[in-house]
Amino acid sequence: MRYDLNLLPIFIALMEERSVTRAAERLGMTQPALSNALARLRLMLKDQLFIRERYGIQPTPIALELAPQIADALASLDDAVLGQQDFDPASAEQLFTIAPNGYVEFVIVPVLVAKLAEVAPRIKLRLTPYGNDLTETGVVSGTTAMVLGRIIDPPDNLVVQHLMDEALDCVVRAGHPDIGDAITREQFEGMRHVNVVPPGRMRAGLFQALAQQNLKREVALSVTNFFAVAEMIGVTDYVATLPRLICRRLAHDPRLHILPAPVDLGTFPVEMAWHVRYRHDPAHRWLRGLVGQVIGELAAPARR
Repeated sequence: MRYDLNLLPIFIALMEERSVTRAAERLGMTQPALSNALARLRLMLKDQLFIRERYGIQPTPIALELAPQIADALASLDDAVLGQQDFDPASAEQLFTIAPNGYVEFVIVPVLVAKLAEVAPRIKLRLTPYGNDLTETGVVSGTTAMVLGRIIDPPDNLVVQHLMDEALDCVVRAGHPDIGDAITREQFEGMRHVNVVPPGRMRAGLFQALAQQNLKREVALSVTNFFAVAEMIGVTDYVATLPRLICRRLAHDPRLHILPAPVDLGTFPVEMAWHVRYRHDPAHRWLRGLVGQVIGELAAPARR
């Protein structure tokens, strides 16, 4: 039997997107053209393949059985073709759209930009808001190259890579009248706190850590980003609980004093996610490697 191989990428797009609309957008097709291709797929594979549901389409058992075999075959073809394409970061001209959460934008993106200027001066970055929903970032549809932060409940069409685990410390103003080189539990609970509202998922992590330790705090001020914390702490007797790498950056500010948290608040993950279609893309693979390298350098123990 002869198969129309042009239909197989359409099958994979439908499997990964679970949406006729998103699959059509991804493939640059109209919805009627994609529906026509789906009808031909059903004839070729002798199965309904996808069933319409309220929030998209769901694959049939036969589609689920066929998907990994078809994906592996196409991936092997991609490797054969893309393997012949050299990616030279020094001369490449490309724009990557990424969605970092507030933590990543403050700590990691500046170092990444500096590294790009050094090794890939013609590559540009465009930052898009992280938001509270992965769909909003564009990573689920593949219009955004990657999302960086804490990834919760990713859909099947995203690949998630764990990058590091981050801890939490406290920051007060230098010369605080009540705080020396350590902060006790009683002092922590008796002080007024600056709280960073976004990013939403990481905020939940901090609140959960405080609850697990039964550690109370009075929030006197909520700000919308990490950049505002130094200014607020520098002119008050407030305290803020922040990720350790942010505190490491703030430690260079003579107005501020960094302290360990009064109890172990655990860690939260920093992750990177991207659409499966970019798994074998040479430029995207290179950028993922660079992000991993930058984070590895940042997470290394601070030199004294």
